[in-house]
Amino acid sequence: MADTTEKQDMAWKAIGGLLGLATAWGVRKIVGFAWEKATGRKAPVDNESLEVDLGEAIGYAVVMGVGMQVTQIVVARTARKRYDAWRAVKAAAKDVTG
Repeated sequence: MADTTEKQDMAWKAIGGLLGLATAWGVRKIVGFAWEKATGRKAPVDNESLEVDLGEAIGYAVVMGVGMQVTQIVVARTARKRYDAWRAVKAAAKDVTG
């Protein structure tokens, strides 16, 4: 039983890691696109550059941070619900088959 739980935990960690990478990539693209449409300038990717205004760098960091965190929360919670539902179905099928 402990071995099965350990395998499930490892599976969840792998799924969570992949979702985290995909989410980060997607949010970065979406926020960058939205920033460009809203401001008319490319997103400041090098916040340490003195060519980027301090206010713009801070604003972009805030927007990116909030967008990233909210999206990761939503994706992680949705994935966890789906994973738990899948495990419940799998356990029910195992109980039926013996």
